[in-house]
Amino acid sequence: MAILFSPIKLRGLTIRNRIFVSPMCQYSARDGLANDWHMVHLGSRAVGGAGLVMVEATGVSAAGRISLGCTGLWSDAHADALRPMAGFIRDQGAVAAIQLAHAGRKASTHVPWRGGGPLASDEGAWQAVAPSALPFGPGFPAPHALTAAEIDALVDQFAHAARRALDAGFQVAEVHMAHGYLLHEFLSPLSNRREDEYGGTLENRMRLPLRVAETVRGLWPDDLPVFVRVSATDWVGGGWDLEHSIELSKRLKAMGIDFIDCSSGGLVPDAKIPAAPGFQVPFAAAIRREADIATGAVGLITEPAQAERIVADGEADAVLMARELLRDPYWPLHAAKTLGVDLEWPAQYQRAK
Repeated sequence: MAILFSPIKLRGLTIRNRIFVSPMCQYSARDGLANDWHMVHLGSRAVGGAGLVMVEATGVSAAGRISLGCTGLWSDAHADALRPMAGFIRDQGAVAAIQLAHAGRKASTHVPWRGGGPLASDEGAWQAVAPSALPFGPGFPAPHALTAAEIDALVDQFAHAARRALDAGFQVAEVHMAHGYLLHEFLSPLSNRREDEYGGTLENRMRLPLRVAETVRGLWPDDLPVFVRVSATDWVGGGWDLEHSIELSKRLKAMGIDFIDCSSGGLVPDAKIPAAPGFQVPFAAAIRREADIATGAVGLITEPAQAERIVADGEADAVLMARELLRDPYWPLHAAKTLGVDLEWPAQYQRAK
């Protein structure tokens, strides 16, 4: 039996295999409401044999979306739109997960196929927020630096979104602390120049992300896991790095977080990222070893043997796949055959097996 297709248990939840669908923005919602596109996108990956299927970065507020096309979870109507998808994912034997997010200074942008740059005022732009009034890059407006009271309100927004996610039927919540979005912006000294209790020292810069994680963990059932996605490094000198990520992961484990989803980059537009097959796996391995917490490896994982090797060698407990699962929603079924595993196919598809 390939380790890739062995179950993994996190708290009271058993996930059927170690292939997780990474949260992938589809930029196809209207007013933050998920729709038929998301049902087909997410449902296909559950039918395709993945162990866990995660909904894209979902804004805890309207201002927390990356674009006007991003999903949200700031009202009961948003939970109602997601509920059928969570149910369908579970009905296929996969675990339904959702990533709770706030885009911070990278909010209020066009969707990628329209350039991805900042929206103009006559295009529906809104005020982006951040730890400090530092723009993401050239051509981006300066964000509003959050006040202490606004930070408290932000924690409440994550709490309300977590409650709605649970009510909608999701079994795993992931707190997004990566890719240059708001919580990552607080972590990195490149984007956080505050001089209050949320800036300066590592302890202070971790304060808000840890508050959010602790709040979500406190609201989530004891028998269900909570994940955190981190950018293990900014890929820029003087920025957030692996050593900091290990310390953060130790703190997250101590408060009951169950799994670290290990990505990298996204904080600044000009970082030099040495992308290559499996290039982020060493981050997952180091955090797993040094923080003694389950991890997921992500980034240019495309081949069955490669994925199997990552989990079999103990570099990560699971692989999170994105682009390869966009190319082939049924990759897990095909990978099982390649690795000699007789994986159960949906009854409706048996004639093709």
